[in-house]
Amino acid sequence: MLHHGKKTPKLSRTATHRNAMLSNMAASLFLHSKMTTTTPKAKALRPYVDRLITKAKDGTLHSKRLVASYMPHKVALKKLFEEIAPKMSERTSGYSRVIKAGMRRGDNAEVSVIELLLDKPVETVEKKEGKGKASKEKGDAPAKTAAPKKAKSAKAGASKPKAKAAKTAKAGK
Repeated sequence: MLHHGKKTPKLSRTATHRNAMLSNMAASLFLHSKMTTTTPKAKALRPYVDRLITKAKDGTLHSKRLVASYMPHKVALKKLFEEIAPKMSERTSGYSRVIKAGMRRGDNAEVSVIELLLDKPVETVEKKEGKGKASKEKGDAPAKTAAPKKAKSAKAGASKPKAKAAKTAKAGK
């Protein structure tokens, strides 16, 4: 059988074992909001957790039953719906993050930390100055455009002798 259309990695487990493992890992992530695991497991867990949080943001009975079918841990469900989902109401996606933490001692497996982003997203919007009349009045624009004009005039001056040489070569023939 080919692995077409399968987004989650197999992680060397059967489907039932993999689903149970992701469910348990999601429950412990919701309870502790940070955990350390191997990088492939963390990368498989991130979309799983993000889908559960997106469903939990609805807060309806139907969404509670859907999430409970994927993660039957009652304490984690309660924390997800009462604490985590309301904090994630402003975010549209990207509820968790995976940070690589080096190699594990013993088997040298790559280890990562997966954590929930419970803080509000910080927006860094900088206002850009336009190229219209307002920027010329400030006096910043002429200083910026003066340097490129000098460079262009030097290039243009260098190309003129080549053009004259080409004309004289054609005239001589």
